[in-house]
Amino acid sequence: MANSSLHLTSSSLAGDTIPSKFTCDGAEISPELSWTSPPEGTQSFALIATDRDSLVHFVHWVAYNIPSDRRELPEGTPKQKQLPDGTQQGKNNFGNFGYGGPCPPMKATHHYGFVLYALDSKLSLPPDATAKEALRVMIGHLLVRAELVASYHR
Repeated sequence: MANSSLHLTSSSLAGDTIPSKFTCDGAEISPELSWTSPPEGTQSFALIATDRDSLVHFVHWVAYNIPSDRRELPEGTPKQKQLPDGTQQGKNNFGNFGYGGPCPPMKATHHYGFVLYALDSKLSLPPDATAKEALRVMIGHLLVRAELVASYHR
C-alpha cells in the first residue's frame, strides 16, 4: 500500500459515539464522513461500514466508485443505487441500498467501523453489489485505507 496521510473523520459523531439520529432509534440517516488528501494515483474511493461486535461483521453501508476528487459523503446521503456524481451504493445486510443505521440489542454497546479505501481504479460491480463482492474486486487495487470506529449503546 502507498504511503499516505489519508485520514477519515466525521463532524456528525460525538467523539467516538454515534448519536441516536444516525441509528434505528432515530432518523437512521447517514453520518457525514470526510477525508484528507489521498495518495497520488487514486482513481476512486470505496467505503464499507460494519458492526465489529456482530458475529458476521454485519454490513451497514457499501459505497464505491466515489469520485477521486470527492472528499466527503454528506450527512443524510440518499439511500439509492447511484448518486448524481456517479457514486454507487451496494446492498447492506438489511437488504437495502445505502446506509442502514446501527441497531444493537437492547442494553448492548456495539462498535462500528467505517473504512475508506483509496483505489487505483473504479470497480466493475453489479448494481446490487455486497461488501464481500466489493472487497473481492478491490484486490490488487488498494492504495491505502483509513478507518474510523465509533460505538452505539441501546
